Amino acid sequence: MALIPTEKIWHNGKLIPWNDAKIHIMAHVVNYGSSVFEGVRCYKTKHGAGIFRAQEHAQRLLDSAKIYRMYTDFNAADIVRGMVELCAINHTIPCYLRPLIFRGYGEVGVNPKNVPIEVYIANYEWGKYLGHGDADQGVDVCVSSWTRNAPNTMPAMAKAGANYMNSQLIKMEAVANGYVEGIALDVNGYVSEGSGENLFLVKNGTIYTPPLGNSVLGGITRDSVIQLARDLGLPLVQQLIPREMLYICDELFFTGTAAEITPIGSVDRISIADGKCGPVTRKLQKEFFGIVSGEIEDRHNWFTAVPVNQPAVIG
Repeated sequence: MALIPTEKIWHNGKLIPWNDAKIHIMAHVVNYGSSVFEGVRCYKTKHGAGIFRAQEHAQRLLDSAKIYRMYTDFNAADIVRGMVELCAINHTIPCYLRPLIFRGYGEVGVNPKNVPIEVYIANYEWGKYLGHGDADQGVDVCVSSWTRNAPNTMPAMAKAGANYMNSQLIKMEAVANGYVEGIALDVNGYVSEGSGENLFLVKNGTIYTPPLGNSVLGGITRDSVIQLARDLGLPLVQQLIPREMLYICDELFFTGTAAEITPIGSVDRISIADGKCGPVTRKLQKEFFGIVSGEIEDRHNWFTAVPVNQPAVIG
């Protein structure tokens, strides 16, 4: 998807023009991949514009930074205010937000001592990530030949830019072989996640998802789906999932800020049921999309309102 620039970007507490958001070629992040980031959605609901789970995204961003010892004076409330301010001034609703923390231009070398920490937030138009916009049609995926990072190598709980080099390999291999996405296994051969999505499957009415110990990022949408399953009285278990369970499950779906809730129709050319959205997935979709559209009450207080009077609405 082509990136359409907006007017402003938030940088270290100030709004700057989009084209002024530049870094030096010798910045630490360019040479060593030292960045953490978030993907956040701002929805157009029937009650107005709102950022979905802004506080949780901001806290995960700071947690990721803490793991890599990227200390900043900004707290979660500052990041949330920055996201709200940016959405309001750019008048791009709905949109995708990209908060980033990274090591900038300073000393050269792996040791980042005395390298300044930069904090940016951008927002831009974003549509359907997987599939063709049909929430009922399952996408075709494969099990990747690339394994997720092993524990105690690259921390999976940090949403770090460097981790997505592994994701790129998974995604490129899948697309090159005619699939929409790849599913990675962990170092022990158990199901982990997609290149940028968490994974859920349904078998005999019970929902299963890999635990965080399977090199899984603690997804915000993953957590939302777990809460919605509880609300709906649907049994859900976090446990180790062997690869072959993907082939014999009744339903399978991805979750993520970009993917939202996307059904999977086949794995390695093996069809999941009839290849379409199953009844449990559909229940969760109905609840999730109902909340983010404003048709269903935001009972968990997931939205942070954005004061946009007359936005240049996209979509």
